[in-house]
Amino acid sequence: MCNFNNLNDDTKIVVSIFMKKAAENVGGINYLLSLIEAIRNKALPLSSTKMQIASNNSLIKWNKVIFKDKLDLLDKILVLHRESQNREFNLLDEPSQKKKKKVINLIKTLKPIEFVVTPQNPKDGGGFSFGVFDTIDFDNDLVKFNPIFLAIFFCSTEFTKKAIKYES
Repeated sequence: MCNFNNLNDDTKIVVSIFMKKAAENVGGINYLLSLIEAIRNKALPLSSTKMQIASNNSLIKWNKVIFKDKLDLLDKILVLHRESQNREFNLLDEPSQKKKKKVINLIKTLKPIEFVVTPQNPKDGGGFSFGVFDTIDFDNDLVKFNPIFLAIFFCSTEFTKKAIKYES
């Protein structure tokens, strides 16, 4: 999940292109990395009632508070994701129907959330936005995290550096 080298080539390319464009749209690589560091320095950043985190040069806002019970479930899923080392991790690959129902409720809670990143100085760029999920297809029991969401909130700055330096 947060090991860039373990991603499949298509995902590496998508993440790399997005991170390069994201860095351009917030004023540069250092501004993007400082925003990620500001997120890391915040305890439970996604449950912030202000629904925003600022670094010296950038600001990330989102449209919904995520409560602790949903964050706990999200953490459990991410631990499974890390342990599986499966490149194509599907959130709905859950044999227990009771647990699967909780995961579906989590997905429905997180689906409408949009994260908007803007530079403090409008001259630095137009910013960018992203959601929590990359794929949501309940008909085929397929839900995948957006790798950008994982990179911004859960992976190290090293992950982002590798993504930006990646050449296909």
